[in-house]
Amino acid sequence: MDFSLSSDEQELADLCRVFAQREIATRAPTAWHEGRCDTGLLREMGSMGLLGMLVPPEWGGIGMTTVGFVAAMEQIGLADQSCAAAWQAHATIGSLPLLMFGSDTQRDRWLRPLAEGTALGAFGLTEPDAGSDARGIRTRAEPRDGGWLINGRKTFISNAGTDMSFGVTLLARTGDGEEARPRYGTFVVERDAPGFTMGPKMAGIGWRGLDTRELYFDDVWVSDDHLVGDPAMGLGQFLGTLEVGRISIAALSLSLTQAVLDLALDHAGSRVQFGRPIAQHQAIAFKLADIATELEAARWLTYRAAYLRDAGRPFMKEAAMAKLQASRVAVRAASEAVQIHGGSGYMLDSDVARFYCDAKVLEIGEGTNEIQHMVIARALGC
Repeated sequence: MDFSLSSDEQELADLCRVFAQREIATRAPTAWHEGRCDTGLLREMGSMGLLGMLVPPEWGGIGMTTVGFVAAMEQIGLADQSCAAAWQAHATIGSLPLLMFGSDTQRDRWLRPLAEGTALGAFGLTEPDAGSDARGIRTRAEPRDGGWLINGRKTFISNAGTDMSFGVTLLARTGDGEEARPRYGTFVVERDAPGFTMGPKMAGIGWRGLDTRELYFDDVWVSDDHLVGDPAMGLGQFLGTLEVGRISIAALSLSLTQAVLDLALDHAGSRVQFGRPIAQHQAIAFKLADIATELEAARWLTYRAAYLRDAGRPFMKEAAMAKLQASRVAVRAASEAVQIHGGSGYMLDSDVARFYCDAKVLEIGEGTNEIQHMVIARALGC
């Protein structure tokens, strides 16, 4: 099977590579160490059309293929994971619910600014008592006065609190159906809605340049036109969107693995111990060979999942496999790269330490790896 990039996909990857190395690689590490989201970079990416990657031109995007998106993600994430994480969250779960399930009016009102890069998108699912168990969310939306009254709390929500955030698209319970099975709806809450507040930026061990916060909804009223899609099918809508998000996390994992491999190769070629570069010692050379081999295998899994989506074929299992394997490879590769660097790699001012800190969340975000095992097992008929 040939996963060679088309001319448009290659042109996009080249554009992202040049921008990432010229702008992101030189500026984003400072934002990472300062713990702030560099929205200036995101705005520049928006002006290049990158924030509307998966959105058709009729709604302000560039209508790129999923394969092209993965190729672009590899270049952006190679420079900085926080910037790439903000971008992928915006381009997938932050934008696709509106594209896939919104009305034309909603797409024109909220999706177009997201695709054109003048606003940043976020999706609110996770709560203090509900993460992997998405059906356990407690945030509720009740019909009230020609609209919906929303009450609840979300946590670990990315992109909602920056100076270019438009608000958040969230999942809430809309009632209980037959046999007490809850129903869920998807709603848009704009950032200036009365009763919508958020906590301070949260501090994780990695993705320090990504804006992540807790969100609070206290009697937030939204009109009926803020409901996206079917008021009883919001969970299914979100899970459908999440499949694309898993491909993007797999792509982000590829970029991190490539980044730490490049750093480790460079260090091993210049670091001399026992009279020769450590790359010439079998113990180090075999570590590098393993990283390169596992990266290539994960890359094929990821591009196949993207190819299947572009072909209009089922890709849920393949997306879960790609996310599971690519994130595991990234965590192992980052650890080995730090080991190869030795003491210098343990210092937080090193690039390899920054990528090491960023790696772990790849096994957690967009569905933990334990959830990916469940998705794959069910697809196998277990």
